[in-house]
Amino acid sequence: GSDGGGSIRIPASVCGLFGIKPSRGRVSRGPIAGDATMLSVIGPLARTVADAAAMLDAMAVAQEGEPFWAPPLPAGETFAGQVGRDPGRLLVGRYATPAVPGATVEPQCLRAWEEASALLAELGHEVADADAPVNEAIIPIFELVWAVAAHSYPVDPAREGELLPLTRWLRERGAAASAPDFLRAMQQLQQVARSAVLAHARFDVVLTPTVAQPPRPVGWFSGAPHPAEDFERQKRFTPFTAVYNVTGQPAVNVPLHWSEDGLPIGVQLVGRPGAEATLVRLGSQLEAARPWAHRRPLTW
Repeated sequence: GSDGGGSIRIPASVCGLFGIKPSRGRVSRGPIAGDATMLSVIGPLARTVADAAAMLDAMAVAQEGEPFWAPPLPAGETFAGQVGRDPGRLLVGRYATPAVPGATVEPQCLRAWEEASALLAELGHEVADADAPVNEAIIPIFELVWAVAAHSYPVDPAREGELLPLTRWLRERGAAASAPDFLRAMQQLQQVARSAVLAHARFDVVLTPTVAQPPRPVGWFSGAPHPAEDFERQKRFTPFTAVYNVTGQPAVNVPLHWSEDGLPIGVQLVGRPGAEATLVRLGSQLEAARPWAHRRPLTW
């Protein structure tokens, strides 16, 4: 999948999968596609940590001319080779306070986060409460960049009417932004990224909910009366993922919890920059303690 604001971790959460958003520069966007915003990355979704790690090995092939690189693993090491290794005793920071105004974490998602916290402690890790690394001031900045990014691929003006209403709305917002506005927003996101990484630098891993609500019915987003409401519903549904597209840190969805009515609800683990290996080790430890690959929704 591709992930510019959560689009690996969110479907992984609602489908009961392990999804890896790699560090910025881990997987090439070349030779054609690019992302001037530096928000979007490519990564695997799989039933097991082992499958996702093996897929990441296949995808993380260095290409000449990349604008940035994630530090490689030590010579001879692979991500698949991290599966089953002891991650050691980690310091895990946790928070569940959304930066999106009006967003609240529903009880089932809070329960998933609390249960994951307890499991991490049972496995010998130190779990400590932390403050959120960003506040609501980041939201309009991110939205401006996101709207400009809706123009990443050219569309024949004569066919713009065929785009979904949300896409047209975002492109209209992006077209209304000036170049200085966009550059200023990019600079502000870089400043936010620095401060967010520093805010949690003492932690090996950070735990958050992946989504703030259980899976929504088909059509719940696109059935909104206006594209702005569609976008607002998306923000409130997943207020924890996009910040790590801004920071470029690796993050995974771990499908540990299922709701009372049989729907998967994941939690997000965030690593230090370039530290996918830690997330793979910890993810495989969690999977061994609470296996999930055999689970299927009732509609399966």
